[in-house]
Amino acid sequence: MENIILGLNLLLEPFNFMMVLAGSVAGIIIGAIPGLTGPMAMAMLIPLTYGMESVPAFIVLVAIYCGSVFGGAISAILINTPGDGGAAATTFDGYPMSQRGLAGKALGTSMMCSSMGGMFSVVALILLAPQLADVALEFGPAEYFALGVLGLSMVASLGTKSQLRALIAVVLGLLIAVVGLDQITGSERYTFGVTYFLDGVPFMPLIIGLFGISEVLSRVGGIQSEKEVKVKASAVLPSFIELFRIRWTIAKSALIGTFVGILPGAGATTAAFMGYAEAARASKHPEKFGTGIMEGVAAPETANNAATGGAMVPLLALGIPGSGAAAILVGAFLLHGLTPGPMLFIQQQPLVYGIFAAMFVANILIVVTGFACIRLFVKALQIPYSIFGPVVIALAFSGVYSARNSLMDAWVMLGAGFLGYAMKKFKIPLAPLILGVVLGPIMESSFRRAWLISDGQLYGVITPPIAMSLLMLATLIMLSPMLRVLISKFQASRS
Repeated sequence: MENIILGLNLLLEPFNFMMVLAGSVAGIIIGAIPGLTGPMAMAMLIPLTYGMESVPAFIVLVAIYCGSVFGGAISAILINTPGDGGAAATTFDGYPMSQRGLAGKALGTSMMCSSMGGMFSVVALILLAPQLADVALEFGPAEYFALGVLGLSMVASLGTKSQLRALIAVVLGLLIAVVGLDQITGSERYTFGVTYFLDGVPFMPLIIGLFGISEVLSRVGGIQSEKEVKVKASAVLPSFIELFRIRWTIAKSALIGTFVGILPGAGATTAAFMGYAEAARASKHPEKFGTGIMEGVAAPETANNAATGGAMVPLLALGIPGSGAAAILVGAFLLHGLTPGPMLFIQQQPLVYGIFAAMFVANILIVVTGFACIRLFVKALQIPYSIFGPVVIALAFSGVYSARNSLMDAWVMLGAGFLGYAMKKFKIPLAPLILGVVLGPIMESSFRRAWLISDGQLYGVITPPIAMSLLMLATLIMLSPMLRVLISKFQASRS
C-alpha cells in the first residue's frame, strides 16, 4: 500500500499529471486514425524522452499505449475501419450499431468497457505480477498451439449462419498467414519472388482494406442501400442497468484479456477476438452477434484494453515484452539506463508504481476525455457519404503509407479491399478470416516447435496438462452445436 500511495503521489505532481493527460489524449487521437498505432507513436517519442526524468518519460509512454488501444474503436465504430488491430473485432457489432443510429451508445459502451478492462488488468498487475509471470512461463510451444486451436474452435460463434462460409474464410486467413519466410527453416513460401512479402502480408493494411475500403466499395457497388446507411447519431453513455445486464460478459472478457496479454506474442488483437467469441458462445442469443448489440462491443473492448496491463506483467516481472508496445518500452528502459525484470521492483520502486498509477489513471481518463470529445466524433456521421467516402479512402491511404513509407502497403490495402468486397458479395464473413490471420502463425510455429522438441512424436504436442485441457475445451466447443441438437431431440422424445 505504501508503494501504491507513492505512485499516486508521483502522479499528482502537476507536470506528471499533465504528461498522463496529454499522453491519453494523444493516444486516443492517434489510435483513431487508421494506419497509425500507439506503438508507432511511442517509438517516435522515445528519443524525445531522453532528456526527461524517468518517471514522466514512462508516464507519457504508457498513457499513449492505453489511450491508443481505445482510440482504435472510434474509427471501427464510425467508419468500419479499425484504427488499431485490437479494434478489428469491434467492427462486427460497433458499426452495425452506428448504422442503426446508435453510434453514441456504441462509443459510450466502448469507453466504459475499455476503462473497466484496463483498470482490472492494472489491479491484477499490481497484486499478482510475479505469480502471473510464473503462469506465463508454463506456456511452451504445445500450450500456445492448443490456445490457437481453442481460438479457431470459436469461429462458429462469430455471428455467421453458414459454417461452410466460415470455414472458407478461415482457410483464406490461414493461407494469408503462411505467406513469407518459414519461421523454422527460413525458406520462402508463396512470395512469388516478391521480396516485399518475405515478412508476410502486413496486418494493418490488410484489415484496413478488408473493413474500410471494402465498406466504401460496398456502398458504391450497391451491396448496401442508401436507406441502411443513413444514421442519426446521438452521444449516449450506457446506463448502469445496461452495464449490469452484461456484467458477466465484461468480467469474462477482462479475465481473458489479462490472461492473453500476459502470454508473450499473443497481444490485444488475439485477446479481443477470443473475448468476442466467448461472449457469443456463452450467449443465449448468439444469432444477435454481428447485428449491432452492446455485448458485441463490450466484449472485445474490455478484452483488448485488459491486455495492456497483462502485457506489462512479463515485461516488469521478467524483462520479457508481451506485446509490440511492451517491446518498445524495453528500448525506453535501456535508453534511460534501466533493465526491466525482478530487480526493477527493488531498485526502482517509485518508477514501477508510478507506471502502475499512470496506467490506472490513463484508463480513467479514457472516459473523461473520450466523453468530452464524443459529440465531435459522432458529427462525422452527419457528413453526406458522397463526401465522407472519399475522406475515408484518403485517410486510409495516408495512414497506411505514412506507417512505413511503403507504396506496396497501399497496394496491399487496395487488394484487401477488393477481397473484402467480393467476400461481402458472396456473404462470406470477414471475422473468421481475420481470426485465421491472427492465430495462424502462432499455431504453425508452436506446433512445429513442439513437434521438434518431442522428436516428431504427436504425444509431445497434445499430452502436456495445460495443452490437453485447452484441446479438450476446444473439442467441446466445436461439438457444442451438434450436442445442442442431440439434447433438444432427446428432450423432445422424452416429452
